[in-house]
Amino acid sequence: MREFESLDGVHFFHLNNNPEVLKYTGDSAFKNIDEANKFINNYSDYKLNGYGRWAVCLKDTNEFIGWCGLKLDNYEVDLGFRFFQKYWGLGYASESAKACVEYGFSKLKIKKIIGRAYIKNKASIKVLQKCNLVFEKDFVYDGKPAVLYSIKNDKNS
Repeated sequence: MREFESLDGVHFFHLNNNPEVLKYTGDSAFKNIDEANKFINNYSDYKLNGYGRWAVCLKDTNEFIGWCGLKLDNYEVDLGFRFFQKYWGLGYASESAKACVEYGFSKLKIKKIIGRAYIKNKASIKVLQKCNLVFEKDFVYDGKPAVLYSIKNDKNS
């Protein structure tokens, strides 16, 4: 995993152009590559918070396959991930999400990490569970039924 680079805009454009990828996100597709590039070039979470979402790349080829990471959102740290469809079900989301939780707890000393998913997004819920996040509550997110999961940092209570 690595921080986003200016050349990642094209990857974000193609990732967000797949309706299946966006189905459970509440996000919309970028209008064009310029809009995706603008998003990447204005991404300020690393500077503001010292962490953020990270590009997930294959070790052997450095191919961008998606993103995963932590985001400060309304005083809570949210675990999020999104991958190209051809990489679904191969363990990349779970592996990278677990690494993000571990990094958040051990290096960043975050006290609690949450994960949100629409109820219909069974695959993302499974990833949250594999990362030891525990169901907290049902709620409505962007007008749709969703679930909130969380995990507390036992080492930094």
